[in-house]
Amino acid sequence: MSWVSKTLSSTLGRKLLMALTGLFLILFLIGHVSGNTLLFKNDGGEAFNIYAKFMTTNPAVKILSYLTYISVIAHVVYSIILTRVNKAARPVPYASSQASTNSAWNSRNMGVLGTIILIFLVVHLQGFWYQMHWGNLPTVQYNGEEYKDLYTIVKFAFQQEWLVALYVISMAFLGFHLSHGFASAFQTLGLNHVKYSPAIKKVGLAFSIIVPALFASMPLYIYFMN
Repeated sequence: MSWVSKTLSSTLGRKLLMALTGLFLILFLIGHVSGNTLLFKNDGGEAFNIYAKFMTTNPAVKILSYLTYISVIAHVVYSIILTRVNKAARPVPYASSQASTNSAWNSRNMGVLGTIILIFLVVHLQGFWYQMHWGNLPTVQYNGEEYKDLYTIVKFAFQQEWLVALYVISMAFLGFHLSHGFASAFQTLGLNHVKYSPAIKKVGLAFSIIVPALFASMPLYIYFMN
């Protein structure tokens, strides 16, 4: 068995992959939320549509997209494997009072939070990512160049109360997931230190609040302002 196979089959190796893919997805969230703030721009969707075309046609971005897909799949698969391994190693669950004392709620329910986020992700990809790549979208022209009008699709989607509610609730779950996962990833990679760990936890907490709040604010803004 090669060292790669040994690493991927060991608990430590799986945790390392979870940490690395998690940190990569955190970087993706920063880029994604930054670009999507163009939805707040009062220009009829021009900046957002230009951005959407760039993100789906630029070769470098395409490579990063494939890495993101791989990271999402690996993160989900290894989270399921680790959850099963942990349950097998501890067939008799702790009493609820003891579990509450020993760990935070989000730490104990990372699998549940991740499952909810995965369901949301499927809905999100089908509604926007799939439509941008293969859907029959209307087109607009800016400076003589044709663009797919993804902004109109987003605007229409976020006039539906159930979808806005789904996004807001899912972002709350994402916040809980990130609040544990951010610091946990650094700890798994051995980057914990008496001096720096408190700062990492504070940055992780701020990140887990700010980024999901920004994502949640977008459907709310479109729903109430249009």
